[in-house]
Amino acid sequence: MLIHTIETFPLFYRLPTAYGDANGVKSYRTTYLFRITTDTGIEGWGECVDWLPTLHKGFQERIIPYLTGKPVVERSKLVSTLKKWHSRTATAVSMALTEILAKSGGLSVCDLWGGKYRDKVPVYASFQSYSAGHDWQKRSLEAIQRAVTAGFNSIKIKIGGKSITEDQSHVLSVQNLLQEKIGLALDANQSYDVAAALQWKTLLEKWPNLMWMEEPLQIKYIAEYTALRNRLFVPLAGGENIKMASDFIPLLSRHAMDFITPDPLHITGIDEFRETLSLARNFGIRATPHAYDGALTRLYALFAQACLEPWSKMETDMIEPV
Repeated sequence: MLIHTIETFPLFYRLPTAYGDANGVKSYRTTYLFRITTDTGIEGWGECVDWLPTLHKGFQERIIPYLTGKPVVERSKLVSTLKKWHSRTATAVSMALTEILAKSGGLSVCDLWGGKYRDKVPVYASFQSYSAGHDWQKRSLEAIQRAVTAGFNSIKIKIGGKSITEDQSHVLSVQNLLQEKIGLALDANQSYDVAAALQWKTLLEKWPNLMWMEEPLQIKYIAEYTALRNRLFVPLAGGENIKMASDFIPLLSRHAMDFITPDPLHITGIDEFRETLSLARNFGIRATPHAYDGALTRLYALFAQACLEPWSKMETDMIEPV
């Protein structure tokens, strides 16, 4: 079974209302989808993100010529080569080839991976909380209300892009809306140092519905994360931009976090992503995948989480959300 054709679909969408996080407000979203078809007619889809012109040039001039005619069963070898060129395209190609291999065997992706532990995986609604204008908090609350009405029982909002005072005012309004009945995670996008993060201590530690505080510090400051974890009795999470399973080892071995948040789009291959989840289990640390940037990415994160062994024996809390 050989790779016969690769069709590309660069997608650009200008947002009707700009939104963002501590890294800035975004006016558009992009994704790069492609479809691989084999000489037997089996199709598989992949997805990656980066600057669209760069991705498109790379696919047309290098990746498509390299992959065309190659055996699908050499997936690991092909992905390993692509890692050296562009790590995110390696992930996307591994998605497409995984789908093709599963279809060729008459299996689901989960069955290809050895079977699933569960039929359902909990999910949370993730928000880019900031928007242009003075009414950003009002807009944020309206979006959260829509998600709660739609049935989400946990959400994640952004902090770190405004002053601590303004962000805390927003979070208090959110908690008033949620009435502490909906799970809440806070994502600072690596905005603080230890002293700034500790300004949240009194507020956060009194809330029973707080799930975790995500990336309050730059992810490279492992000793500081360990120190913060010893002083802030709120679960810490992070790692969405880490590219390889082995790069999580310093965080895991020094017990710097309670959750890791690997992203299928950012790690160099779906197999590498699954290895990261298993690595967390071996260290006794939970894993809640980050999957904001693409629908196909979220699908593979759900597949992987369905196949991940439980972290707990508690029937109502055996697997982390996506």
